[in-house]
Amino acid sequence: MVLARCAALLRRLRLVSSLTFDQGQGVQTATRSDHVTVEEYLAAEERSDIRHEYLGGLVYAMAGETCDHNQIAQNLLLNLSPLLKGKPCKIYIGDIRLNFDLRNDECYYYPDTVVTCDKRHTDKRFVRYPKLIIEVLSPNTEGVDKREKFFAYTSVASLDEYVLVSQAAKEVTVFHRATGWKTQKVSGAKAKLKLESMGVTLLLSAICAGV
Repeated sequence: MVLARCAALLRRLRLVSSLTFDQGQGVQTATRSDHVTVEEYLAAEERSDIRHEYLGGLVYAMAGETCDHNQIAQNLLLNLSPLLKGKPCKIYIGDIRLNFDLRNDECYYYPDTVVTCDKRHTDKRFVRYPKLIIEVLSPNTEGVDKREKFFAYTSVASLDEYVLVSQAAKEVTVFHRATGWKTQKVSGAKAKLKLESMGVTLLLSAICAGV
C-alpha cells in the first residue's frame, strides 16, 4: 500500500515542468525531458550555497529555517544525545542527507534529525539505514512532511519511528512501524515523548524550550 502511494507520488512529481537547480554558474533545470542525474545532483550540491533535495531526477531547493525551527532542532540534539550514550547509535542533524531508493528511483533528503543504529552505516556523507527520523514542521514544509515525506520515509525498511514536531502548536505526532504507522499525538505542558525506537523518553517542554 505504502509503495503504491510512493510510486504515485513520483509520477505526480514528474509532471513539474521546470525547476531551477543551481543558482550559480552552470544553472541546471529539471524538466519532463531533461531530469538531473544523481551524479549531476551530487556534484552541483557540493558547490551550491542552497541545500536541495533530490527525488528521482527532480531537484527542489529547501526553504530557509526560522529561529524557532532551529531552536527545536538544537533542543532535540542536546536532549537526545546524552540518552544515546552507550548505545550503538549515531544522531545527525541538518546537513546530513538521507539516501534511499523509492522503487527504481534514488532519493536524497535532508531530515532535521536522523538516528541510525545500523552496523552497515559506514558512509561519511549519507545515512542509508535510519532507525528514527524527526522533522520540525514549518508553514512552508508541513504538507510535504506530513504527506510526501511520510510515504517516502516509511518505505525505508530500517525505519522504526517517524516524528513530527509542530513549532506552532507545540505538539508532537509520532508514527511507529510496530503499529502500522498509526498516528499518536503528544501535547501538553507536562507531556512526555516516548521514543520506542530508542528506548528513551523526552519532555515536550524540553523539546520546545525557548520557542
